[in-house]
Amino acid sequence: MELTYHRNGDYLYPNLVIETEETLTITKYGLLRKSYLKTHKPHWYQSMLMTGKLERHLAEIDQTAQEQVDRIVEQLAKSFPPPDKADDPLGWAAHMNGLTVMAEEGVMREVIYG
Repeated sequence: MELTYHRNGDYLYPNLVIETEETLTITKYGLLRKSYLKTHKPHWYQSMLMTGKLERHLAEIDQTAQEQVDRIVEQLAKSFPPPDKADDPLGWAAHMNGLTVMAEEGVMREVIYG
């Protein structure tokens, strides 16, 4: 392994580059996980960032959380059916938003902050 250096004043700094395979799209749940790791687990966050594993981890968390929220909302909609969308669109939207909030509560506790 050969390292190259650059000079900054009297000091030599190694030229380090973190190589990642591809750029992944991180949305709501991945960003929440990133914020949690940065604040509450800074050593783990730094380790994953330096090894290039952070982006993949955040993408996996994002996908897992979204799948779980969708599945739970579907189950809750069967247990607590929403009003007819054609007759009461605002009531339907409010009901579905409430179900989504209920689903996100558990997923956040288990997946994002767990």
